[in-house]
Amino acid sequence: MTYTREELDWIEAEWAYHLHGRSAFLSREDFAQLMEWDGQGVPADAVVNAMETYFERRAKRAKPRTFVGLSHLAKEVAKAMALREALRRSEIEAPSLEGWEGVLEPLRTDPRARGAFEAWRRLQVSVPLPDAPGFLDHFDAERKALGALVSLAEAALGPRAEELSRELRLRLLESKLQEDSFVWQRAWAHHWGRLVCEAWGIPA
Repeated sequence: MTYTREELDWIEAEWAYHLHGRSAFLSREDFAQLMEWDGQGVPADAVVNAMETYFERRAKRAKPRTFVGLSHLAKEVAKAMALREALRRSEIEAPSLEGWEGVLEPLRTDPRARGAFEAWRRLQVSVPLPDAPGFLDHFDAERKALGALVSLAEAALGPRAEELSRELRLRLLESKLQEDSFVWQRAWAHHWGRLVCEAWGIPA
């Protein structure tokens, strides 16, 4: 596989988002690492999700390292790919609803929300490998299922959604993204879904 220009821009924008726009991106070493993952078939979304995991772990350290490079995500990327392979081999059909009991009310007892969560989980555990036929269709279906869940959760937030929206807009502007550009829209969709899920305690 080869990352598209849009995927490279997305990865770069996410990197700036996590470092508040203060770090130069794609040094010679960073680019070499990204091309190595590209050659191994690591999809762009796996790299972005690895950033989420890495920076969450980094934020918990008393003295996080000052310099951060893409190579520091290697452990998270490897875990993500190993999990996908394990799920593919096990051919799990029944989605796990573990964690749904921790979702806040009134969303937890909303049958539409629970059904949307189950549909999304079912697609998550049956994801094929990136080079398998139908991978892109499956990925699109998973994103749509997550979008349906986020839409239900967003509607239930009421006025709280406006506050979250303002906070996210400021973070994206801080990352030097051009508002309403392709990368802005993709970054917005990605982080908005996470914020809404976190507001309700939905395990993502």
